[in-house]
Amino acid sequence: MENKADQLSDRFLAYAVDIVKITTLMRRSQTGRELAGQLLRSGTSSGANYEEARGAQSRADFLHKLQIVLKELRESLFWLRLIDKSEILKEHHLDAAILETKQLGNIIAKSVVTAKNRK
Repeated sequence: MENKADQLSDRFLAYAVDIVKITTLMRRSQTGRELAGQLLRSGTSSGANYEEARGAQSRADFLHKLQIVLKELRESLFWLRLIDKSEILKEHHLDAAILETKQLGNIIAKSVVTAKNRK
């Protein structure tokens, strides 16, 4: 049975896969390529930074890395919303990706608060 951290790792991996798929579809125009690059960096780094947080060497290091995860998720949410509103992917709805970004952000934000309160 997986623990919560492993389950969250799996969610971040699935999220990164979705981001890769979305950005692959966007490569048809110069604007699409530029926005895809931004989203690809922030959307995939959130999971990588979460893995770094899991291996943190101290509570301060853990907290710092979680805050980076949260920052990357906020950036990803911005890019997803921009792509959705500008209708770059008319045939592809981004509602699920936007919802997952918000949910992961809420989980990490709560973890940051919990980590800060344990000092």
